[in-house]
Amino acid sequence: MRNFWLFLVILLTVAATRGATQAAVSPSVLVVGGAMSAGPHFIASTRAVLQRHYAGCQKIVLVLHADLPRDRSRREVQLKAAFGEIGFAHVESLHHADLAGQRMLLEQADGIFVGGGETFVLLAELYRTGQLDLIRSRVAAGVPYGGSSAGANVAGRLIGTTNDFPVAEIPSRRALAIFPAVINPHHPAPSAPGDFDYRAQRINNYLGFNPTEIVLGLGNGAMARLHDGRVTLEAGLGWVYQAKGRRSLVPGDLIPELLPEK
Repeated sequence: MRNFWLFLVILLTVAATRGATQAAVSPSVLVVGGAMSAGPHFIASTRAVLQRHYAGCQKIVLVLHADLPRDRSRREVQLKAAFGEIGFAHVESLHHADLAGQRMLLEQADGIFVGGGETFVLLAELYRTGQLDLIRSRVAAGVPYGGSSAGANVAGRLIGTTNDFPVAEIPSRRALAIFPAVINPHHPAPSAPGDFDYRAQRINNYLGFNPTEIVLGLGNGAMARLHDGRVTLEAGLGWVYQAKGRRSLVPGDLIPELLPEK
């Protein structure tokens, strides 16, 4: 009987420790403003960030739903070459598999990258396949997520400032909610004042109707990363928009406005 109670205490201790470890997992999410690659190469300013973000990953799965079906294999070839160049040899796209196979790939992946294209198509497909909840749970378990352009849009709480035409019906604008902001990719730089001012006006109008939201504008090649419970601009230029005003960001800046919700 004494051995039984000793075994029970050990079992409960292990279970409690395991639960605490799982609860302590901090999501790691990288959002990119777009234009991060030139053909089969990532642009120079993004490579070190990607290496750090996906460090230790043995299998990165590509989610290319936002591309036209006829373009997905070509995009996969480019991304596999770009990831291979920075040290990640095992990269595979979902689009070759059926739904069960896609689910298995996502369950087995230790890194996820979601490419750009049509945001509404991407979000609709994530809902249709059940992959929205699956990806969210994988990220919550500690699997690094990276998304560029449309892939960055769906990482946010909802898709609100996507720059896209709504070319597909979606059940909801609610997205993965793994990154604590609404994303605005391809944000023009101040060096193009007409384009910059027009984009800023559009985002401010959006916040006029949605004053509790925060919009993170990211220029082409810009990268913001949620890691260890804080958000940092890792590359390029960014802007935090709130109803009370706008703040400019440069690489290395912390973004306390985007502290994850407890």
